[in-house]
Amino acid sequence: MNLRKSAPVVAEAVTIIMNKTKQLVYSAVVAALYAVLTLAFAPISYGPVQFRISEALTALPVLFAFAVPGLTIGCVVANLVGGFGLYDIIFGSLATLLGAIGTRLLRKKPVFAMLAPVVSNALIVGSMLFFIVPDSPALLYNIVTVGVGELVICLGMGLPLYYVLKKRPDLFRR
Repeated sequence: MNLRKSAPVVAEAVTIIMNKTKQLVYSAVVAALYAVLTLAFAPISYGPVQFRISEALTALPVLFAFAVPGLTIGCVVANLVGGFGLYDIIFGSLATLLGAIGTRLLRKKPVFAMLAPVVSNALIVGSMLFFIVPDSPALLYNIVTVGVGELVICLGMGLPLYYVLKKRPDLFRR
């Protein structure tokens, strides 16, 4: 076996593994941040009228694909600890996953991208709350209140976060 010929192949394999590991670590950091922010602001993170500060992180898939699983796992963890039990774990996390995927798909138009989590959370979480919360107001009320809270966070915090991170492309490249 010629070591000189195999050295570039080994170096490339190591680089690929290191890149995958780095993305996994970044994704885990996003998951932890999402869960911590949700739980730290728990009084305003759950319910028909919610301002989940952690949803500002839904701007991250515009720049980084690794943020999609991170956001989803963070939401699962946050909904395991707080929220509305199994329904919130399933449907709330599904809303975050679909919103993050939509954000990633629409990344070339950041303002529109930030509307993906607004729509998915308004429709899915708003509907879920209508069906599981006793004496819940009208379905449309839940959809609108969840959507407005999401809109305020995504456009008011998420979009500025995107613009700050866009100016720092080196931040996640090391």
